[in-house]
Amino acid sequence: MLLRGFCEDDLAAHAAILSDPLVMKHFGGHLFGREESWRRLLGGVGLWQLQGTGLLAAERKSDGKLVGHVGLFDYHREIEPPIEGRPELGYIFAAEVHGQGLAREACDALLAWADQTLNADEIMAIISLDNEPSISLARRLGFERQPDGVYRDEPISLWRRPLPLESAI
Repeated sequence: MLLRGFCEDDLAAHAAILSDPLVMKHFGGHLFGREESWRRLLGGVGLWQLQGTGLLAAERKSDGKLVGHVGLFDYHREIEPPIEGRPELGYIFAAEVHGQGLAREACDALLAWADQTLNADEIMAIISLDNEPSISLARRLGFERQPDGVYRDEPISLWRRPLPLESAI
């Protein structure tokens, strides 16, 4: 797995991932078209300049194929309870690589960077209540379940990962 900045040539693969019903079922079921995928890619790139965090392309080393993205960001979500002002971990991977450990590898790398770089006491995550693979991954990454919240009028699970003790010293 290689984590890198997005480039314009990533659009086709990125749009294919975001238009796959299997991938998007835990993201409200909304499928993204090419234009909407482009705007999402641009937003993830732009966050780096505004917040010092953002989205990274996840490329499979064996063939150089874009298979997803991972990031830390503050989307200023209108969520209850609020998580604004705290970095949020998020990721989306192509269905063809689900269950292969690539999301874990990408998240581990990004969280290790965050622990050494960000001045954050905690990292948040929101996960659909029925997304068992992501809930399991959150637990393995050290996230702790918080009381559920509400996002876009739907219940959502909230997760918190405190700054590791060795990073706090």
